Amino acid sequence: MIELPVVEAKQERRRKPNWLRVKLPVGEKYKRVRSLVDEYNLHTICQSGNCPNMGECWGAGTATFMILGNTCTRSCSFCAVKTGRPPEYDEDEPRRVAEAIRLMEVKHAVITSVNRDELKDRGAEIWYQTVKQVKEQSPTTTIETLIPDTRANWEALERMISPGQEVVSHNMETVESLYRKVRPQAKYHRSLEQIQRTKAYGKRTKSGIMVGLGETQDEVFKIMDDLVEHGCDVLTIGQYLQPTKNHLDVAEYVHPDTFALYKEVGMNKGFDFVESGPLVRSSYHAERHL
Repeated sequence: MIELPVVEAKQERRRKPNWLRVKLPVGEKYKRVRSLVDEYNLHTICQSGNCPNMGECWGAGTATFMILGNTCTRSCSFCAVKTGRPPEYDEDEPRRVAEAIRLMEVKHAVITSVNRDELKDRGAEIWYQTVKQVKEQSPTTTIETLIPDTRANWEALERMISPGQEVVSHNMETVESLYRKVRPQAKYHRSLEQIQRTKAYGKRTKSGIMVGLGETQDEVFKIMDDLVEHGCDVLTIGQYLQPTKNHLDVAEYVHPDTFALYKEVGMNKGFDFVESGPLVRSSYHAERHL
């Protein structure tokens, strides 16, 4: 009997299962969001991050805006956002983001950014002005900001989160044992401290992780404990999907039943809300996390 080569068996195991099917981007709302993003020369993590939910979210009239450009100073091995030396940031960007959100009549806006480690304030002033102008132009719009690692620049953190957003998110992304592989320029305990400090400032806190990178269930339970201990209110859990062949391979496609288990365990551990599913991303159904 001839055995198949290991590489072929490996490829077969990693074929995407049917529960990872996504909706195609269609509809008038999708076209309107696309038009506004292009007209105002804006970036979205939906596009830059190859988000599988772009069709669904844009079709519902929502998008996650990405400020401070679309070139990141980090080189995380899971992320599709391009890495390099960013250009000078655009001081008019906060106005354009705020105007686009007003025109879209967004009820709950999500804003994120690339890492700008080369800036002394990590981009905090642009963050501050963006949230401030959104609140001025759309006073009834609630805001979630998904902020980067400030590298322990706590003054920058305070400036980022002080202009009035309702939710502040900072993603842990993965379990502690995989940090050097997945987030080589980040530190597990530094990110936990950032969440803890954000909670101490009086903000509703949120974080997200990916599974399917080679972690164990016990490691997922451990990061849940660490997040609850450091004041995290909301947790999102989703399947890691390889953006390109140059990124980390998928170690496992996690079954929906396991995501349901993670939600149950997370709620029992003390989170206010756990969003857990194969296609869940940090900003997916973000309006529920208020």
